[in-house]
Order: sequence, then structure tokens, then C-alpha cells
Amino acid sequence: MRPFTYERAASPAAAAAAVQRNPDARFIAGGTNLLDLMKLEIERPIHLVDVNGLKLDGVEPAPDGGLRIGALVRNTDLAADRRVRRDYAVLSRALLAGASGQLRNKATTAGNLLQRTRCPYFYDTDQPCNKRRPGSGCAAIGGFSRQLAVIGASDACIATHPSDMAVAMRVLDATVETVRPDGATRTIPIADFHRLPGDTPHVETALEHGELITAVTLPKPAGGAQIYRKVRDRASYAFALVSVAAIVQPDGSGRVALGGVAPRPWRVETAEAEMPQGAKAVAAKLLAEARPTHDNAFKLPLVERTLGAVLAEAKG
Repeated sequence: MRPFTYERAASPAAAAAAVQRNPDARFIAGGTNLLDLMKLEIERPIHLVDVNGLKLDGVEPAPDGGLRIGALVRNTDLAADRRVRRDYAVLSRALLAGASGQLRNKATTAGNLLQRTRCPYFYDTDQPCNKRRPGSGCAAIGGFSRQLAVIGASDACIATHPSDMAVAMRVLDATVETVRPDGATRTIPIADFHRLPGDTPHVETALEHGELITAVTLPKPAGGAQIYRKVRDRASYAFALVSVAAIVQPDGSGRVALGGVAPRPWRVETAEAEMPQGAKAVAAKLLAEARPTHDNAFKLPLVERTLGAVLAEAKG
């Protein structure tokens, strides 16, 4: 690991300003992803700004009847929160599927949204990767791509987003709250938060440099049966090959988002009109523009089958 300097921020705006002043500075909270990337010399920050003391670790009612989750709420605490388990069960299920207990005890809400891809070529610094070094190329294209994206990718990157929690947040229509270095705040709908790779796969979110996530707000409960199902190579801690987050109402209508198939949580709202018709119709619209490789074409029928299992579970 390369040398770096360190400071503890006194306020959210001060933290944002400290990072904004230095293009090679990063925020650190749980560190479950960043520290690994630093050890592998994928991330090389020269300055870390510790935000753990900013008191952003509360879960409280939102004015519209929803729930406001502080950026530093640990995944374990969020999954166990009584209100989350009762009103946003899909989120609790996704968090519990997302990592080992030790990691959930450290990982934060904001950090989970911001974790970087687990593409093996991103982690191998001997291989070209446009996320790691813009313009160097993508070794995954034409390489081993079993775990990688079947939709939403580009000619510059076919990596997937690894978060389980983000898939649940997407189906719940969450909103991300931030503070900028000048103290100004803004809200970003989760649908606009994660970016598709296009020609700039290293730009992964809508955040500006130095902009700090302070909370994630969930709208008032949607009701219905809320299910998160994750298909992975082993039952223990592993990233999704395919995951489905769904909210299904008694009349068969609802919402669905996918994980493990795209560079961001994948949701196509127009596909949800097909939910009463069954998994095949929904999957056809969700994956209408899919471009699978030889290695990962199996994900297309796997999405349909997983969604079918979710809809069957929702019907009891």
C-alpha cells in the first residue's frame, strides 16, 4: 500500500471541501471496498477523509411517511431495523444476501451504493481496463465473461455493478441526498444515480468529485409481497449471477429490478405492465436489448426462471 495522509472531518461540508481540494483524495467510512482496492494499487488516493464521526448513522421517519437512512448506517443495523423489516422487506432481504456478517457489520449504506465492480479484469492490474485506466481498453471483451453484463454494457466496458442493496433501493424508488463542498445540498433519484458506461466507464455515478452522500430516503411503503432472490455459484458469500428484487401486489401488478446483469441495477418500468402476464413476458421486455456473450448467455433464461420463482413465491 502506498503512503497517504489522513484527516477526520468535522462536518459533512468540511469533508466534501477536503476531498474537493485534492483530485486524489477519497472519503473513507467502513473501508470494506476501498482498502482492498488500495492494497491492490487499483485505487491510489494520497489523502483519506474519515467521515465516521459525522453522525450520519441514524434511521428516522421522513416527512412524507417514508424512511430516511443515514449514509453511515451499517448494513447489519439497517437489515435488522424493525421498520425496514416490516415495510421494506425487499431491502432487508437484499442486505442479508449481500455479504458475510463481518462485512455487514462494517459496510455502510453510502459505501454499498458506491462499491466498485468485481470484474476480474478490473482487479488484475496486468490487464487493460477502461474503468481502472481510461482509454487502455477492456480485456473482458473477448475474454472470460461468465459473470459480466448482458445488457447496458458498451464497447468500452461490460462489467456489472455488484451491490445487492442497490437493486432493492432501485425497486423501492429511493432518493440519494448529498452535500457539496460549498454546503449546498441536492437529491438524486436512484434511477439517475448509477451511470451506464458508454465511452466513460470510469465515471460510475452522478456524483461530482467531493460530493458526499449524507442519506438515502425511501418513499412511503409500497406494501405488497416484497422478495429478493439471488442466484450465485455458492450459497455462502458470493456475488450474484442474477438477482431479482420485486414488489408484487395482490392483483399481480408490481415492480421488478435485476442485479448481476448490467453495469447498474437494471429496471425497465415499461416491462412492469406485463407482470400480471407472467415472468416470460416481463423478462422479454427487461432484456429486449440484451447482448450476451457466449460465456454468459445462460443469464437470459436464468432471469426468466428466477423471476418466475419470485412471482410464484409472491402468490404463496
